[in-house]
Amino acid sequence: MGSKKLQVWLPLLFSGVMIVGMVIGFQLKEKTMAAKFFSMSSKSSLQELTELIKSKYVDKLQEDSINAMVATELLQHLDPHSVFIPAADLNEVNDELMGNFQGIGIEFRLINDTVHVMNVIKGGPSEKAGLQIGDKLLAVADSIAVSGKNADADYVRKVFRGEANSIVKVKLLRDKAIQTISITRGVIPVSSIDAAYMLAPGKGYIRINKFAERTYEEFMQNLETLKAQKMESLVIDIRGNGGGLMKEAVDIADEFLDDDKLIVYTEGEHAPRMEYHAKRPGIFEKGKLVVLLDETSASASEVLAGALQDWDRATIIGRRSFGKGLVQQQYQLSDGAAVRLTIARYYTPLGRNIQKPYNKGIKEYQEEFLNRYHPADSTNKKYDSDSTRKPFKTKSGKIVYGGGGITPDAVVAFDSTKYSNEFIQLAVTNALQNFSYLFYVNHKIQFQQYKKLEDYVAGYNPGKIEWDLLVSAAQKENINLSATNDESRKLIMSRFKAILARHLWRDQGYYMVVNGGDAMVMKALTELK
Repeated sequence: MGSKKLQVWLPLLFSGVMIVGMVIGFQLKEKTMAAKFFSMSSKSSLQELTELIKSKYVDKLQEDSINAMVATELLQHLDPHSVFIPAADLNEVNDELMGNFQGIGIEFRLINDTVHVMNVIKGGPSEKAGLQIGDKLLAVADSIAVSGKNADADYVRKVFRGEANSIVKVKLLRDKAIQTISITRGVIPVSSIDAAYMLAPGKGYIRINKFAERTYEEFMQNLETLKAQKMESLVIDIRGNGGGLMKEAVDIADEFLDDDKLIVYTEGEHAPRMEYHAKRPGIFEKGKLVVLLDETSASASEVLAGALQDWDRATIIGRRSFGKGLVQQQYQLSDGAAVRLTIARYYTPLGRNIQKPYNKGIKEYQEEFLNRYHPADSTNKKYDSDSTRKPFKTKSGKIVYGGGGITPDAVVAFDSTKYSNEFIQLAVTNALQNFSYLFYVNHKIQFQQYKKLEDYVAGYNPGKIEWDLLVSAAQKENINLSATNDESRKLIMSRFKAILARHLWRDQGYYMVVNGGDAMVMKALTELK
């Protein structure tokens, strides 16, 4: 009987104790200042502050803008390359790394409030629909105006982009006649290779503008094409290449390094060391190799250059690279936004830290880059003498430095005297770009005689007629070219010829013309002799 009574009363007694405890607890809460003592909320002060601004601030603010401001400010105090990506921008940012986007496949520019088709991507939807360089786009879907005094480039870009296989009707003006063309949107590949051709007999050239998802594949296609043309040495141009996917740079480096050589490794506080090695026989493990870089070459570009320099596989020519050696990983956030958070650092095979210092703040970090163009720092001598940079020795005995970018083996200093005020004005205002385009449109028949790019490069030399027309066009933009010296005039006309070549043969044409007078390319050819 006693046992049965205990079984009945013990649960009741236990429940009573629980109730008394809860009552005492709530009384303690009311008598103390700990208002959140029994709160189930796990919100941080930052979250509470954000919600307080949303609900109480004097002016109306968009929720997305508040989140972006808070996230951006926070990340800037960590390092210069951790970034917040708002949901509205995420697709466009991801498209850049994927190396494609969905749209109609044109390049356009607003000239005098009118949308002009500057280029039509070969094999893209617009070319298939019959769009031509020189067409003036007036409206979309009969009623959405894209030209006029309120024309906006970002709006035009948004209107023409859309899901693949969707149809957009475009009203345009061609040869003084209005036409309507239906274009079926598609996936537009954006090539990572600007140009690939033979600089001279036996000497190939490939320019990589970024490291996207298909960069290695495109690079290999062009490399094999050049090898078929009896290429014996190669120039890889990564000037202006801000990086992208490390994997693509590693795969390209693998084609030049033998055995199981280390290409790069990454390491961070919460990211254990990860090594990336050459893992297959490369198709160009022998033969001279030159890499061109400058202060705008960063991240994956520095991984490629650093590996080839550490193993004495390539001669690096140009100017010290940017110095971005931080690894970002993208994380999706619950509201559709994303953050690219720095999780590790890049190190070259010798253990060089690629990242330049950023402990003095974002402003000084950015100014250091701009100061590279100052004559006192353009040759890297001032920077390389800095005792804070750790020296490393390659197998051949060459000294290389860590702690801030890749220093070239042969420096080609930035020549600020080469670019006159007139040239800079023409570039900044797009006056030269616009003039070149209009000249091409008005002289299409003249340029149709050049069936091959090589024929154009050798046969077309702009002269007095083109110069006089440019002087007149520049005057309308308040640019006076009447006192331009011979050297500056020669550079302007060379760039004019290159822009015309882009209309005919896209970037391949542009760089084939520009490289003909490029100091780094000339230095590379000397190295390859």
